[in-house]
Amino acid sequence: MSEASQEKLDAFLGKMIGDLGAIATGAGVVLGDRLGLFKALREGGKMTAAELSTRTGTQERLVREWLSGQAAAGYVDYDEANDEFYLNAEQELVFADEDSPAFMAGAFEFLSALWLDEEKVRQAFRSGKGVAWHDHSACLFRGTERFFRPGYNANLIDSWLPALEGVVEKLERGAAVADVGCGHGASTVLMARAFPNSRFVGFDYHAPSIERARKAAEEAGVGANTRFEVAAAKTYPGTYDLVAFFDCLHDMGDPEGAATHVHGSLKPDGTWMIVEPFAHDHLAANLNPVGRVYYAASTFLCTPASVSQEVGLGLGAQAGEARLRKVVTAGGFKRFRRAAETPFNLVLEARP
Repeated sequence: MSEASQEKLDAFLGKMIGDLGAIATGAGVVLGDRLGLFKALREGGKMTAAELSTRTGTQERLVREWLSGQAAAGYVDYDEANDEFYLNAEQELVFADEDSPAFMAGAFEFLSALWLDEEKVRQAFRSGKGVAWHDHSACLFRGTERFFRPGYNANLIDSWLPALEGVVEKLERGAAVADVGCGHGASTVLMARAFPNSRFVGFDYHAPSIERARKAAEEAGVGANTRFEVAAAKTYPGTYDLVAFFDCLHDMGDPEGAATHVHGSLKPDGTWMIVEPFAHDHLAANLNPVGRVYYAASTFLCTPASVSQEVGLGLGAQAGEARLRKVVTAGGFKRFRRAAETPFNLVLEARP
């Protein structure tokens, strides 16, 4: 074993303090989000701990400790002269505004499932049987929807769909659309609201998620052109102008089988839109902050989910465009291209 450099060790330990602080503060974000503390700060402006506790029906001493920790992290601002806490404009967008494209509180809820289900994943490492999506803690399902929704809000209607050849024109006239692996239906509802002349059906194998998606459609007022059904990616019924897979292809045990079914479910001039986590084709290029988050999620969620199913290909959340192209073309598609991208997503277009 090589001898450690004290200077490098000190620097590495400094990084550890930052990482440990992020982990600890993240639990506080989930707590504050669920108690409504962030939203109360947004609505009330500058407040003392006593005022925030009164507004939220919580215990003052505990609220003060939470506020202090969030302020130490830079997630909440502190006015020392008046002993008041508040959210600045940027913090409001990240922690208190569910409709903001920068909203991140849901990401902390999503990632909490990694800790809660560590034992199940540890067993899967030894058994090789994986961990099915539905076997995770319930916070994963709501957290996933809240994690991805800001990106869909920011990009889906204004950027991603227009990047697909001729798709917006079809949607405006009236098209049949399947949103496969729809989860709680955030993407389906967004499209249904933007294109009232089209008909949308969301499919997911997870029945509790479909029930929540139906409620979301009712709440959004898009029940007239939207429905949700329990079905898997290789068996959903119907024929469509557009089939969309949002951040789910890599979770599937048999993505090539899913691609084959999509090919058979599309009209001759139809389009398959595949939204996947952003990744380069080589590991070294993914060793960055975004890759760090996605590899962690893939280790605990995506790859075990795939391995738990038939075939168990295990693409993982950092599959990259080249591997995804191979999957898609194996399903019979002749045309494949990258239509758009963000720092967090690849948007791929496949056509028969």
